[in-house]
Amino acid sequence: MMLMSVEVKPHERFAGVYWILFEDGAKKLATKSLAPGHKVYGEQLITIEGEEYRVWNPYRSKLAAAIIKGLEVMPIKEGAKVLYLGAASGTTASHVSDIVGEEGIVYCVEFSPRVMRELIEKCSSYRKNMIPILADARFPNLYRMYVEEVDVVYADIAQPFQSKILADNADFFLKKGGWALQAIKAMSIDVTREPSETYKEEISHLEKREFEIRDVVHLEPYDIAHAFVVAKR
Repeated sequence: MMLMSVEVKPHERFAGVYWILFEDGAKKLATKSLAPGHKVYGEQLITIEGEEYRVWNPYRSKLAAAIIKGLEVMPIKEGAKVLYLGAASGTTASHVSDIVGEEGIVYCVEFSPRVMRELIEKCSSYRKNMIPILADARFPNLYRMYVEEVDVVYADIAQPFQSKILADNADFFLKKGGWALQAIKAMSIDVTREPSETYKEEISHLEKREFEIRDVVHLEPYDIAHAFVVAKR
């Protein structure tokens, strides 16, 4: 039997994020769709009072998982310019697109041509605020001509030296007083170490690169051996 949604409420801390409340008492995270009628990753679409909302699956999105796990600081907001490193096929990036709205921009850096095609087909064709950039995030100088100064650098990349890659991009593109969001994938950095040690090392590197850590959230049970970091420069 399909659950019937009964109400939508704004998130208690973050503008542009919502709770969909169901008749059985369940609630799901959501964003208001910037491209009504279009799914990106098979997410549930719910229309309430003429507005379409996209259910935001925490098992598919580390940012959604972090919010549900109690993230205190989330600087992505309406009108923001975001550089998204490791955008993949657009699962989380499309929800970021919903939040920043028509006045915001999401620069989507992705290395894989095949995945980039999916991003364009599923997202950029319907979302004019998503700018696809086929590039290696390790070399921000190679795409500096496509990206203007941003409010947030978001890194979700499955390779070693994640915090270095984020900080290098911040050196090029992050405005003074801007924010960094990093999904730390411990197993992509060093499979031989305890995840907690990897988290500490990545956070230490951000601090050495002049970031102030504002929040750290562990993502279990949604993602094992992952942490989500919010920092400000």
